[in-house]
Amino acid sequence: MIEMELIGVRVELPTNAPIVLLREVNGGARLLPIFIGGTEAQAIALALEEVETPRPMTHDLFKNVLDDLGVRLERIIVTELRERTFFAELEFADANGQRRISSRPSDAFALAVRSGAPIFASEEVLAAAGHVADMPLDSEDEPPEEVLDQFREFLDQVNPEDFNG
Repeated sequence: MIEMELIGVRVELPTNAPIVLLREVNGGARLLPIFIGGTEAQAIALALEEVETPRPMTHDLFKNVLDDLGVRLERIIVTELRERTFFAELEFADANGQRRISSRPSDAFALAVRSGAPIFASEEVLAAAGHVADMPLDSEDEPPEEVLDQFREFLDQVNPEDFNG
């Protein structure tokens, strides 16, 4: 498993398809784009921007329920890419031990952002759908916008069908 950082949610033009962009932690050079739905993109973006809504949104409610039950979201894992669809699992821990539950990656990301849980991807997923960055991603002097510009160039040349492993 490779630890990933959620860089942000972007919209691919001209299709206006929302994409979550992950990158390897610990000096890795791979980016992992995952197409998601608009509602999920909004939920992730609100959490990233720390926007508080007047009433809990679905992912906030789920996090609140977990907190009240004493269950921690330990991590999320993007486990596989099958027929152009990404799969993820939520790994929970409580007084009774650990368990994993299947999830859409977009829902998993929305919960991870709210709970601070780390995000991981399997090596197989990164090998199939990862994009190696041309420039190092671990430089503290590098503005994040440069990474996003490079990713935008990548998106100009890729289609969702390209991720069919």
